[in-house]
Amino acid sequence: MPSRLIILMSVFVGAVSPALVAEDWPVFRGPQGDGVIDQPLPTEWGTDKNIAWRTEIPGEGWSSPVTAGGRIFLTAAVPSTEGIEDSKKQDYTLSLIIVDAASGKILKTIPVMEQTAERPARIHRKNSHASPTPVIDGDRIYVHFGYQGTACLTLDGEVLWKNRELYFKPTHGNGGSPVLASGNLIFTCDGDADPKIVALNAANGQLAWSTPRPVSAKKTFSFCTPTVIEVDGQLQVIAPGSDCVLALDPVTGETIWDVRYVGYSVVPKPTYHRGLVFISTSFDSSKMLAIRPTGRGVVTDTHVAWEYDRNVPKTPSMIAHQGLVYSISDDGIATCVEAETGDLVYRKRMGGNYSSSPLLADGKLYFTSEDGVTTVVRAGREYEELAANVLEERTLASLGVIDGSILLRTDAALYRIQE
Repeated sequence: MPSRLIILMSVFVGAVSPALVAEDWPVFRGPQGDGVIDQPLPTEWGTDKNIAWRTEIPGEGWSSPVTAGGRIFLTAAVPSTEGIEDSKKQDYTLSLIIVDAASGKILKTIPVMEQTAERPARIHRKNSHASPTPVIDGDRIYVHFGYQGTACLTLDGEVLWKNRELYFKPTHGNGGSPVLASGNLIFTCDGDADPKIVALNAANGQLAWSTPRPVSAKKTFSFCTPTVIEVDGQLQVIAPGSDCVLALDPVTGETIWDVRYVGYSVVPKPTYHRGLVFISTSFDSSKMLAIRPTGRGVVTDTHVAWEYDRNVPKTPSMIAHQGLVYSISDDGIATCVEAETGDLVYRKRMGGNYSSSPLLADGKLYFTSEDGVTTVVRAGREYEELAANVLEERTLASLGVIDGSILLRTDAALYRIQE
């Protein structure tokens, strides 16, 4: 399958190597970066049902698992010293962990960089020092630790380059994952001041461009993973942040269009469906905006197709599929609206608290709560719950997939869920 079909929405770089096949899960939210796949997955599981294996993962981290060539990759911050309870005084080894997909055995733990107490380590209680999800492209994997730095390794764990020159003062730690487009690794740097989007040359890690946010937000911090789309033959990197969302040229960093709003601590990854970009403005009063990505310049008054302001997620990303947009609010209210108009289709209180982004597989929606309950709902215009699966472990990470199995990361372990 050509790489353009496999990873059109998220990577947009050359041909896929033989090691990366259609069943691999190379980036945050899956092959197309939108949380939607066609293959069937398990619907029911529990601590003693449909669990292929459970592997304890060292350290801490909320990055989602990615896969290639029968191996699973995730990042973790492993404490360098024992007996230090204050995280602000703790040193960490920021690491890449490689797991054998068949057995669950940890094959390697590769130290990538040291996070010392001299660099601020204070994070939000719903964050970690290893929250961004890695990006796999061919025989390379890119790991990102926010303000701490970024690195490129081979899939066997050899470090090819590191860049720790983009340090900025964070608020609540790191969060957003990078994306690849036009040979650049692109991510947001929305910290305590001077928010911007930056690109590193994927080949050598050197700075390719840096684009500052064009607004003066009162709270500049956000944690969003960009989305790459194609409009009229041109790639656009959609990068929401505090008070604005920018569409950037991935080669130059120049702004194509710009929509303004009021919002901060923006987390949900944008979704693109049927010619509209869907974003959340996050805190405080979250709105869902549908934007036509065909404008130039500041297009707030002309290209916002509609907005919706009830139970919009501040943290989980949205799902768009077959003319519907599905979401789960942070406090557990599932919503479905019409993609074209924003009209409400249904709203259902599921209960629980949610941070991970949902998954849609083979016509089923998977919503995983922070206390480890994954509720499976049939996709469509009627809310129909199919199963509620309990693991009794805290989780904030989004699901991964490998060969018809679900990969679920908790605060202590990685599960492979398989019928």
